[in-house]
Amino acid sequence: MSAVTLTPRALYEEVAEQLRQRIFRRELEPGSWIDELKIAEEFGISRTPLREALKVLAAEGLVTMKVRRGAYVTEMSEKDLRDVYHLLSLLESDAAGVVAERATPEQLQALEALHKELEDATSNRDRFFAINERFHMLLLELADNRWRSQMVADLRKVMKLNRHNSLLKQGRIEDSLREHRTILAAMLARDAQATVQAMQAHFAQGLEAAA
Repeated sequence: MSAVTLTPRALYEEVAEQLRQRIFRRELEPGSWIDELKIAEEFGISRTPLREALKVLAAEGLVTMKVRRGAYVTEMSEKDLRDVYHLLSLLESDAAGVVAERATPEQLQALEALHKELEDATSNRDRFFAINERFHMLLLELADNRWRSQMVADLRKVMKLNRHNSLLKQGRIEDSLREHRTILAAMLARDAQATVQAMQAHFAQGLEAAA
Protein backbone atom coordinates (compact mmCIF):
# COMPACT_ATOMS: atom_id res chain seq x y z
CA MET A 1 0.00 0.00 0.00
CA SER A 2 1.42 3.39 -0.99
CA ALA A 3 2.11 6.03 1.68
CA VAL A 4 -0.47 8.77 2.18
CA THR A 5 0.73 12.26 1.22
CA LEU A 6 0.28 14.66 4.13
CA THR A 7 -0.06 18.44 3.83
CA PRO A 8 2.19 20.92 5.72
CA ARG A 9 -0.18 21.65 8.63
CA ALA A 10 0.65 20.26 12.10
CA LEU A 11 1.22 16.57 11.49
CA TYR A 12 -1.10 15.27 14.19
CA GLU A 13 -3.92 17.54 12.92
CA GLU A 14 -3.56 16.19 9.41
CA VAL A 15 -3.51 12.62 10.71
CA ALA A 16 -6.64 13.36 12.77
CA GLU A 17 -8.42 14.68 9.68
CA GLN A 18 -7.41 11.64 7.61
CA LEU A 19 -8.77 9.30 10.29
CA ARG A 20 -11.87 11.44 10.81
CA GLN A 21 -12.79 11.14 7.14
CA ARG A 22 -12.17 7.39 7.18
CA ILE A 23 -14.57 7.11 10.11
CA PHE A 24 -17.20 9.19 8.31
CA ARG A 25 -16.80 7.05 5.16
CA ARG A 26 -17.14 3.87 7.26
CA GLU A 27 -13.68 2.70 6.22
CA LEU A 28 -13.20 2.50 9.99
CA GLU A 29 -16.45 1.04 11.27
CA PRO A 30 -18.04 1.93 14.64
CA GLY A 31 -16.71 -0.49 17.23
CA SER A 32 -13.62 -1.41 15.22
CA TRP A 33 -10.13 -1.44 16.75
CA ILE A 34 -7.70 1.12 15.33
CA ASP A 35 -4.45 -0.66 14.45
CA GLU A 36 -1.87 1.98 15.39
CA LEU A 37 1.13 0.12 13.98
CA LYS A 38 -0.54 -0.46 10.62
CA ILE A 39 -1.74 3.15 10.29
CA ALA A 40 1.59 4.62 11.39
CA GLU A 41 3.33 2.48 8.77
CA GLU A 42 0.82 3.46 6.08
CA PHE A 43 1.22 7.18 6.82
CA GLY A 44 4.99 6.89 7.16
CA ILE A 45 5.00 8.43 10.65
CA SER A 46 5.95 7.49 14.19
CA ARG A 47 3.26 6.54 16.69
CA THR A 48 3.67 9.84 18.60
CA PRO A 49 1.72 12.08 16.16
CA LEU A 50 -0.76 9.25 15.62
CA ARG A 51 -1.46 9.06 19.34
CA GLU A 52 -1.86 12.85 19.48
CA ALA A 53 -4.35 12.57 16.60
CA LEU A 54 -6.28 9.88 18.46
CA LYS A 55 -6.49 12.15 21.50
CA VAL A 56 -8.09 14.83 19.28
CA LEU A 57 -10.64 12.34 17.96
CA ALA A 58 -11.31 11.05 21.47
CA ALA A 59 -12.03 14.61 22.64
CA GLU A 60 -14.53 14.92 19.77
CA GLY A 61 -16.20 11.65 20.79
CA LEU A 62 -15.32 9.83 17.56
CA VAL A 63 -12.79 7.52 19.21
CA THR A 64 -12.95 5.70 22.55
CA MET A 65 -9.71 4.92 24.38
CA LYS A 66 -9.80 1.67 26.36
CA VAL A 67 -7.19 0.91 29.04
CA ARG A 68 -4.61 -1.64 27.82
CA ARG A 69 -6.73 -2.29 24.72
CA GLY A 70 -6.07 0.78 22.61
CA ALA A 71 -8.33 3.01 20.52
CA TYR A 72 -11.69 2.04 19.04
CA VAL A 73 -14.12 3.88 16.80
CA THR A 74 -16.98 4.94 19.07
CA GLU A 75 -20.25 3.00 18.81
CA MET A 76 -23.49 4.97 19.20
CA SER A 77 -26.07 3.45 21.52
CA GLU A 78 -29.73 4.41 21.24
CA LYS A 79 -29.29 6.56 24.35
CA ASP A 80 -26.26 8.28 22.80
CA LEU A 81 -28.30 9.06 19.70
CA ARG A 82 -31.20 10.48 21.68
CA ASP A 83 -28.86 12.54 23.86
CA VAL A 84 -27.10 14.03 20.82
CA TYR A 85 -30.39 14.88 19.08
CA HIS A 86 -31.73 16.42 22.28
CA LEU A 87 -28.76 18.76 22.60
CA LEU A 88 -28.74 19.63 18.90
CA SER A 89 -32.44 20.44 19.08
CA LEU A 90 -31.90 22.80 22.02
CA LEU A 91 -28.87 24.54 20.53
CA GLU A 92 -30.03 24.83 16.93
CA SER A 93 -33.60 25.84 17.72
CA ASP A 94 -32.24 28.60 19.95
CA ALA A 95 -29.94 29.75 17.12
CA ALA A 96 -32.81 29.71 14.63
CA GLY A 97 -34.91 31.87 16.94
CA VAL A 98 -32.08 34.40 17.17
CA VAL A 99 -31.81 34.50 13.37
CA ALA A 100 -35.56 35.06 13.02
CA GLU A 101 -35.28 38.11 15.27
CA ARG A 102 -31.95 39.62 14.21
CA ALA A 103 -30.95 38.54 10.70
CA THR A 104 -30.59 41.22 8.05
CA PRO A 105 -32.63 40.95 4.83
CA GLU A 106 -29.41 39.98 3.02
CA GLN A 107 -28.75 37.17 5.50
CA LEU A 108 -32.27 35.84 5.09
CA GLN A 109 -31.77 35.94 1.32
CA ALA A 110 -28.66 33.80 1.73
CA LEU A 111 -30.71 31.23 3.66
CA GLU A 112 -33.41 31.34 0.98
CA ALA A 113 -30.79 30.73 -1.72
CA LEU A 114 -29.40 27.75 0.14
CA HIS A 115 -32.91 26.39 0.64
CA LYS A 116 -33.48 26.67 -3.12
CA GLU A 117 -30.37 24.52 -3.63
CA LEU A 118 -31.85 22.03 -1.19
CA GLU A 119 -35.12 21.95 -3.16
CA ASP A 120 -33.13 21.14 -6.30
CA ALA A 121 -31.09 18.34 -4.69
CA THR A 122 -33.78 15.85 -3.69
CA SER A 123 -32.70 13.32 -6.32
CA ASN A 124 -29.12 13.18 -5.01
CA ARG A 125 -28.99 12.03 -1.38
CA ASP A 126 -25.30 12.91 -0.86
CA ARG A 127 -25.76 16.41 -2.27
CA PHE A 128 -28.95 16.91 -0.25
CA PHE A 129 -27.13 15.85 2.93
CA ALA A 130 -24.24 18.25 2.23
CA ILE A 131 -26.52 21.23 1.50
CA ASN A 132 -28.70 20.39 4.50
CA GLU A 133 -25.63 20.57 6.73
CA ARG A 134 -24.54 23.86 5.12
CA PHE A 135 -28.00 25.32 5.84
CA HIS A 136 -27.79 24.37 9.51
CA MET A 137 -24.22 25.66 9.86
CA LEU A 138 -25.13 28.96 8.16
CA LEU A 139 -27.93 29.41 10.69
CA LEU A 140 -25.40 28.98 13.47
CA GLU A 141 -22.99 31.41 11.82
CA LEU A 142 -25.71 34.05 11.52
CA ALA A 143 -26.74 33.54 15.15
CA ASP A 144 -23.15 34.54 15.99
CA ASN A 145 -22.30 32.57 19.13
CA ARG A 146 -18.99 30.80 18.63
CA TRP A 147 -19.39 28.60 21.71
CA ARG A 148 -22.72 27.27 20.50
CA SER A 149 -21.29 26.80 17.00
CA GLN A 150 -18.37 24.78 18.36
CA MET A 151 -20.63 22.55 20.44
CA VAL A 152 -22.90 21.89 17.48
CA ALA A 153 -19.95 21.15 15.18
CA ASP A 154 -18.66 18.53 17.63
CA LEU A 155 -22.12 17.01 18.15
CA ARG A 156 -22.67 16.79 14.39
CA LYS A 157 -19.41 14.85 14.03
CA VAL A 158 -20.62 12.34 16.61
CA MET A 159 -24.04 12.13 14.92
CA LYS A 160 -22.30 10.85 11.76
CA LEU A 161 -21.34 7.71 13.70
CA ASN A 162 -24.97 6.57 13.60
CA ARG A 163 -25.25 3.54 11.36
CA HIS A 164 -28.77 4.44 10.29
CA ASN A 165 -28.66 8.03 9.06
CA SER A 166 -32.12 9.57 9.17
CA LEU A 167 -31.97 10.70 5.53
CA LEU A 168 -31.64 7.08 4.38
CA LYS A 169 -35.17 6.24 5.52
CA GLN A 170 -37.70 6.01 2.72
CA GLY A 171 -39.47 9.36 2.28
CA ARG A 172 -37.30 11.14 4.86
CA ILE A 173 -35.74 13.56 2.34
CA GLU A 174 -39.19 14.79 1.29
CA ASP A 175 -40.28 15.12 4.92
CA SER A 176 -37.06 16.95 5.82
CA LEU A 177 -37.60 19.36 2.95
CA ARG A 178 -41.13 20.16 4.13
CA GLU A 179 -39.78 20.80 7.62
CA HIS A 180 -37.14 23.14 6.19
CA ARG A 181 -39.86 25.06 4.34
CA THR A 182 -41.71 25.55 7.63
CA ILE A 183 -38.54 26.73 9.39
CA LEU A 184 -37.70 29.17 6.60
CA ALA A 185 -41.25 30.55 6.41
CA ALA A 186 -41.25 31.21 10.16
CA MET A 187 -37.89 32.99 9.94
CA LEU A 188 -39.00 35.12 7.00
CA ALA A 189 -42.08 36.07 9.02
CA ARG A 190 -39.76 37.12 11.88
CA ASP A 191 -41.66 34.78 14.21
CA ALA A 192 -39.00 33.56 16.62
CA GLN A 193 -41.31 31.31 18.63
CA ALA A 194 -42.66 29.55 15.54
CA THR A 195 -39.10 29.18 14.23
CA VAL A 196 -37.93 27.55 17.45
CA GLN A 197 -40.90 25.18 17.43
CA ALA A 198 -40.38 24.30 13.77
CA MET A 199 -36.70 23.49 14.35
CA GLN A 200 -37.51 21.36 17.40
CA ALA A 201 -40.09 19.45 15.34
CA HIS A 202 -37.47 18.97 12.61
CA PHE A 203 -35.08 17.31 15.07
CA ALA A 204 -37.84 15.24 16.64
CA GLN A 205 -38.75 13.83 13.23
CA GLY A 206 -35.08 13.31 12.39
CA LEU A 207 -34.55 11.31 15.56
CA GLU A 208 -37.58 9.14 14.86
CA ALA A 209 -36.18 8.37 11.40
CA ALA A 210 -32.66 7.72 12.68
CA ALA A 211 -33.49 5.53 15.68
